[in-house]
Amino acid sequence: MMTKEQEHLTFLKQQRNYKIKLCLTRIFILIFFVVLWEIAADQKWIDPFLTSSPSRILKSALQFYVEGTLIRHICITCFETVVGFLLGTVLGAIIATILWCSNFASKVAEPYLVVLNALPKIALGPIIIFWVGNGITAIIVITLLISIITTIISILAGFSEIDSEKVKLMQTFGSSKFQMLINLIIPASIPTIMSALKINVGLSWVGVIIGEFLVAKEGLGFLIVYGGQISQLDMVMMSIVILSLIAYIMYKVVELIEKRIKTKY
Repeated sequence: MMTKEQEHLTFLKQQRNYKIKLCLTRIFILIFFVVLWEIAADQKWIDPFLTSSPSRILKSALQFYVEGTLIRHICITCFETVVGFLLGTVLGAIIATILWCSNFASKVAEPYLVVLNALPKIALGPIIIFWVGNGITAIIVITLLISIITTIISILAGFSEIDSEKVKLMQTFGSSKFQMLINLIIPASIPTIMSALKINVGLSWVGVIIGEFLVAKEGLGFLIVYGGQISQLDMVMMSIVILSLIAYIMYKVVELIEKRIKTKY
């Protein structure tokens, strides 16, 4: 018979082995896909002009790096994404909190939030350009508009799903709205808030790329459009691969923040 300590150690070992197996499987699938892609392009099973290939993408990236422009394009897109992400998350959370504090305001705002959420934000692009100019500001505003409504709806829904009995109990003890928010609502809504953050990562990248499609003269979105215009699909695929890598890193950062917050609550 194993002791409880031995059972616990066995369980931890199984969990560690599972995570290692999961990580190695993911790496294997990625390597297999890249190798197959390269072989298919080299053997002309697919048209490398239309699909590019890992070697051609790497060659294009090295060319841009040697020219000294690749890092600048990446930094510009990352800056726009991070600013749009932070603004959308912070402002969305503040507005959701205000609406939670006033049930009347929440009911009034509900149909407007639904309409704004359904509205294709790219349709507002030309108007935003006239309002704030043709530059980074316009891209950040487009990113903000795409992410803020989803943030408000997600966080407000999370606040509303808190156990009503717990809310009534705090009200019985004379707790103010602020005390309930700090001691009950926010701690209980951590999973919802973190889910909203994860969604915002993707939405922020969508907003930035849409904005760069419309107005940018620099950035990865600009490279995608420009590469398509001059039929340099290696440039397009290079930009897409870089976007995917950075978006994944940003997602993992949010996931790391989530784990640290969960340990505190």
